[in-house]
Amino acid sequence: MTVLELKDVTKRYGGFLAVDSVSLNIEEGRVLSLLGPSGCGKTTTLRIIAGFASPDGGVVEIAGENVRHLKPYERNVGLLFQDYALFPHMTVAQNVAYGMRHRGTPSSAIPSRVKQMLSLVQLVGMEFRYPSQLSGGQQQRVALARALATDPKIVLLDEPLSALDAKLRLELRIELKEILRAVGATTIVVTHDQEEALSLGDEVAVMHAGKIVQRGTPTQIYKAPANRFVAEFVGRSNWFNGSRRLGSTGDFNSYLTGDGVEIRCRSDQSKMQDTYDLCIRPENIELVDGSARALGEDAESNVLGGVVLDVAPLGADVHVVVELPSKGRLLAIRKNLGRATGVVPGQQVHAVFSASDVLVF
Repeated sequence: MTVLELKDVTKRYGGFLAVDSVSLNIEEGRVLSLLGPSGCGKTTTLRIIAGFASPDGGVVEIAGENVRHLKPYERNVGLLFQDYALFPHMTVAQNVAYGMRHRGTPSSAIPSRVKQMLSLVQLVGMEFRYPSQLSGGQQQRVALARALATDPKIVLLDEPLSALDAKLRLELRIELKEILRAVGATTIVVTHDQEEALSLGDEVAVMHAGKIVQRGTPTQIYKAPANRFVAEFVGRSNWFNGSRRLGSTGDFNSYLTGDGVEIRCRSDQSKMQDTYDLCIRPENIELVDGSARALGEDAESNVLGGVVLDVAPLGADVHVVVELPSKGRLLAIRKNLGRATGVVPGQQVHAVFSASDVLVF
């Protein structure tokens, strides 16, 4: 069953086109991450669904009903705001019950529903505390319980974890996913955090300049980006630019970049244009000691010699910057700190990566 459908939705603010003919549908029980940079239109799209903004054109349907004429409280939508928007003068239980009281839930049914929601978000025993007596993570759970308490047709989460510190954000990301799965909530998560979008969503829709430029599973978005914008926004990337194709051998095409680097890739030559961008994800690059170049000499591999400029330990990972003779740079991410032991600035190395891992745009 399709719970939400947008058809050619448009929204302008003066001369600025915030949402540009967006069409979108979500099936029951699915979680969709709406991902994009600030100003791309994702929050405006969320506000249109919730009823806080009126579209200039298009159709907004929830459970088959056109809701453009309905006020926010008439749409049976649960909304978790970025700043949680809890009522400071109300207890936890009163905050969770607020939506039910204003949507006609029988008074006799409210206490048991509040208890059920607080159990779901692991806040049993905190019913009589006030928001000021809670941590940021606890406030987020209360706001989520309030959003789910009315059994909404669709749940809208606006940057739900952005107000939390990094460690707590990771912990609650896992909890949030489990809670949404447990209740089977049809959900849209609006975020600019790529890890949050990829980990929470069954699907991800990437927005840019008011349009949805790609929609797919997290794996599709990351491994097969539709264009350079998606590849740059989702994950780290190394880029080579050029305009000369050297030719093809078997399953491989060879390209010469503008700074003289030859790169092989496995791609359909018919899709190539006169100019192109080549993208290599850092985690697909292995560093091989300068004396071991033969390890990468085969038709499938690219081997680029260079000098280590910097080694930066970042927790369990290590970022290694390698300068090529052409003055181009590669950023290689080593998954394991121990595997990078011995890599030092000034060392001659070879960056080795598969032709199959080169994305061509």
